[in-house]
Amino acid sequence: MNAADLLLEIGTEELPPGALRRLSEALAEALAAGLARAHLEHAGAAPYASPRRLAVLVRGVARAQPDREELRRGPALAVAFDDEGCPTRAAEGFARSCGVAVEDLERLETEKGAWLAYRRLVPGRPAAEVVPEVVREALDRLPVPRRMRWGDRDVEFVRPVHWVVLLHGEDVIECEILGCRTGRETRGHRFHHPDPILLAEPAVYLPVLETEGRVLADLDARREAIRGQVLEAARQVGGEARIDAALLEEVTALVEWPVAIAGDFEPRFLEVPPEVLISTMQDHQRYFPVVDAAGHLLPHFVTVANIESRDPAQVKAGNERVIRPRFEDAAFFWEQDRSRPLADRMEGLARMVFQDRLGTLLDKARRLGVLAARIGEALGGEPAWAERAALLCKCDLLTQMVYEFPELQGVMGRYYALHDGEPEEVAWAIEEHYLPRHAGDRLPETPTGQALALADRLDTLVGIFAIGQPPTGEKDPFALRRAALGLLRILVERERDLDLEVWLNAAAQQFPESLGAPRVVGAVFDFVLERLRGYCQEQGFRTEVFEAVRAVRPTRPLDFMRRVRAVTAFEQLPEAEALAAANKRIGNLLRKAREGGESVPEEVDPSRLAEPAEQALAAAIAEAESAVDPLFEAGAYESALRRLAALREPVDRFFDAVMVLAEEPGLRRNRLALLAKLQQLFLGVADLGKLQG
Repeated sequence: MNAADLLLEIGTEELPPGALRRLSEALAEALAAGLARAHLEHAGAAPYASPRRLAVLVRGVARAQPDREELRRGPALAVAFDDEGCPTRAAEGFARSCGVAVEDLERLETEKGAWLAYRRLVPGRPAAEVVPEVVREALDRLPVPRRMRWGDRDVEFVRPVHWVVLLHGEDVIECEILGCRTGRETRGHRFHHPDPILLAEPAVYLPVLETEGRVLADLDARREAIRGQVLEAARQVGGEARIDAALLEEVTALVEWPVAIAGDFEPRFLEVPPEVLISTMQDHQRYFPVVDAAGHLLPHFVTVANIESRDPAQVKAGNERVIRPRFEDAAFFWEQDRSRPLADRMEGLARMVFQDRLGTLLDKARRLGVLAARIGEALGGEPAWAERAALLCKCDLLTQMVYEFPELQGVMGRYYALHDGEPEEVAWAIEEHYLPRHAGDRLPETPTGQALALADRLDTLVGIFAIGQPPTGEKDPFALRRAALGLLRILVERERDLDLEVWLNAAAQQFPESLGAPRVVGAVFDFVLERLRGYCQEQGFRTEVFEAVRAVRPTRPLDFMRRVRAVTAFEQLPEAEALAAANKRIGNLLRKAREGGESVPEEVDPSRLAEPAEQALAAAIAEAESAVDPLFEAGAYESALRRLAALREPVDRFFDAVMVLAEEPGLRRNRLALLAKLQQLFLGVADLGKLQG
């Protein structure tokens, strides 16, 4: 056979679960790409992984590289031979480097010139020689931030390596990889089958590991097996498993032979907020919570063991013993924290530093109180609620529950505020002001929550820029990029038409005058617009469309996005390309005129419209202006651009029939004024000339 399957397996100690899929896929991609660069044809690579192995099965790898022709180009003929036609030292040196006489070289002639050249047939190397080099290069390319050494070896990898399988068809490719001699022996489950397992060929890898070794090496198949087992275990106890995608992925990376087991806890713990119990189960114990049909938590959980125990009841009891003390602690914190009103903790924020130069969390809460109240009023909410929520929003950081479960900050503040009798919207705002916590997360629902979330992000952005610590490169210790994107998502997706520049200035005014915060408002505005660029790209809008809108510098993000959508719709019109080109041409004409010292009048003089084409264009502009001005006022940019598209014909006739830069100065300036008038119409939405690149 000219091709056979290739199997690489790196057997290790337990790999980091958070990196397992990334490492697995990266190894498969690097190996496939390396084989392609080495001219070893193949039919695709499949990644496999478990806590103790990374493996790749590559289908149909050629047994050898194909023979290939190699052409080496030498010196140009002009310097390869002297006037008498004798070879120069350059020609002789090139011939020696090729191992032949000058007479054996050929002449290569192209449109660019003529050179001496040497052509030879390079025989392909066997795959057994090439594959080890490809494997080593692929392993070196893995995204491993910190490699480790073990024993007295100089070898480095993400975890110590204990065995390496490298099979091509039925043959072992013998070499040393990561300090191990390659072979055909894999290992099964650490407890179910720790002994070596011989692999006759790559095709038997998955079935033999599963049936004999008790290892499900396919990550996706193992994940779905876990999902099915967890759902079934939850059904057995009368509920439905709440399967978090990230937890499922982590558990998949922690086990080789998954066995789902349902456990129970005392119903009295259900008096504790469900978020606390779920956080304990998911984040601390890697358990799957069980809920009823209405989504209410039940006193059960599902754990996934990495072993098929002869006594599952003991495994169940062990997990129940582990979870009980954590629930006891949570219940204690719940009772203790509620014994004191949330507002009583406010002064304690004075002992928690937000940032040395920006003051304490109490200072920040007071700034937010003023800013959130103003934003709340602008949003049509209740300013007093926004101010109250701002003063309370950081207080739960001083509770025992949040100290133990920091991921529940805001959530616990809501529960404690409701317990204290605060208005419901104030309580919800305490939780919502952290939203969105990450990409794709939900947004604040209440006006008070939106006002406080906006105020918090505005304060942080302006404050951190004011002390000279904006993000640099990949470093963003204050998560300002996330803050800016959250700010934009609230304004755009909740359709809150606020002026970003106005509210950045309002935030800057809350800081001490000595900080000089107002001076950084422009930089913060530009920073947020750069995040808006990324947001637009994720939404599928062209960069040229973003730049066209940015050129007119709208300061309201919601308005900015309406313009982006309108320009994108405009591009689909048959008139779009011609009008975009005309706008670019107009922009160039006006720029060059002004650079040359030409003054462009603000108004067009009708008496100087000499040509019928310019008279028609002036009339069309006047008619369009009266039609689109109300549309601009209403933010109906798409309708406005559709109306302006009707200007294509008079614009085309104008440029065909009229000499813009006429020799007579008054005529020239009047025509430039007419074009400036036309440009201003389109600039009511965007600079369409930017669409031309």
